[in-house]
Amino acid sequence: MSEKNNRIMRTKKPWTTKAAMDQVYKESFWGGTNDAFYSGDGSHCPELVDPYVFAVAEFLNSFTPQISVCDLGCGDFNVGNNLVKHTRKYVAVDIVDDLINRNKELFKTENLKFQCLDIATDDLPIADCAILRQVLQHLSNAEIHQILSKLDAFKYVIITEHIPDGAFIPNKDIISGQGIRMKKKSGVDVLASPFHFQAKEVKPLVSAALNDGKGIIDTKLYVLF
Repeated sequence: MSEKNNRIMRTKKPWTTKAAMDQVYKESFWGGTNDAFYSGDGSHCPELVDPYVFAVAEFLNSFTPQISVCDLGCGDFNVGNNLVKHTRKYVAVDIVDDLINRNKELFKTENLKFQCLDIATDDLPIADCAILRQVLQHLSNAEIHQILSKLDAFKYVIITEHIPDGAFIPNKDIISGQGIRMKKKSGVDVLASPFHFQAKEVKPLVSAALNDGKGIIDTKLYVLF
């Protein structure tokens, strides 16, 4: 996470996650040169994206007929766009209105729908599988609690998080939108306190170490029922 992102200023009152994410894209805190709506190198680096897409596509292709997916925090859709063809229906959600409007213009497929929602406070679309790729890491524990309480509506949940390499104390709290827990040498573990997320089965899907030695991008599949 860049130092620039850690210097997000509170320009709107009350300060909300939506305000923070609007500012992230408006001021290009996650980088990008040709596209103002750039969801960071983690959504564009082939060494991270390609193994993830392969693993998730392999899971989705194990179903006949195909299942439906809700992408909670779809970002600039550079990753999700590779998964749509492996699903019966794909609903991509993000909190930034302009980002969703941009995605609607760029990505048009019959089984694809975009929605602008706050996944912590709004009702979530109905689907077989929810995907949260590097979303929870940006949110406070209170908002993570709100989101996790809704995920029992999905049979499958795929969660990706940026975590330290090796042992760490999980779930140190942060202010939503103010960087991620790596700056506190922590990361999100939904199975640990204070969340204790309940799953019938947990399966590692893919894990990739960052080249700079700053942690791991870890993806797990949670089977809820």
